[in-house]
Amino acid sequence: MYHDEHHHHGTIGWLRAGVLGANDGLLSTASLLAGVAAGRASHAQVLLAGVAALVAGAFAMAAGEYVSVSSQADTQSADLEIERQELKKNPEKEILELRDIYMARGLDAALARQVAVQLMQHDALTAHAHDELGLTDMAAARPSEAALASASAFACGALLPVLTAAFVPHGAVLPVLFTTTVLLLAILGAIAARVGGASLWRGARRVVFWGVLSMIATALIGHLLR
Repeated sequence: MYHDEHHHHGTIGWLRAGVLGANDGLLSTASLLAGVAAGRASHAQVLLAGVAALVAGAFAMAAGEYVSVSSQADTQSADLEIERQELKKNPEKEILELRDIYMARGLDAALARQVAVQLMQHDALTAHAHDELGLTDMAAARPSEAALASASAFACGALLPVLTAAFVPHGAVLPVLFTTTVLLLAILGAIAARVGGASLWRGARRVVFWGVLSMIATALIGHLLR
């Protein structure tokens, strides 16, 4: 079948776990280090805080994503089992359900029923999963993959602030951390916008705004509580 359009919705899954996970790792770790550095902590203390934030954050992201997507997978499995049982008990009723769905999309009754019958003859459960429940391969829940992707992305994002704390002279950590974090946030925001088909400027601007706000807030708290 000839199909040459490029759509962006197919990238949403990995975009969420990838670019947005890296953004979380970068921003949360940089903000934490900004607060610690502003509180006049020693070089070793700043570095320790960064490494701890990276490891704890990566595991927290993995655990949260695994639990969330596992719940989604359980719900999907339960819905599919309900459809499987209904198909065994009353296949005619299930044909009518699909027919009504296709009629609501614009087909006449005769054609809608014909399409429903043919699709159910080919793969009844898949037809109902797709058109009645809205479940597709792209939307299928994969807990382990989601957990690994989120943890890896978070760790990659958090790595820059940790390296900054490790190799930049202690007195310059705070300004260098702010500068590099803002630049990378802008890049990540632009990448997310580009892959999603949105404006690069808008994507970078909104991420930088919240990033700067977060780092200023934590730096202020560290300064006040030192």
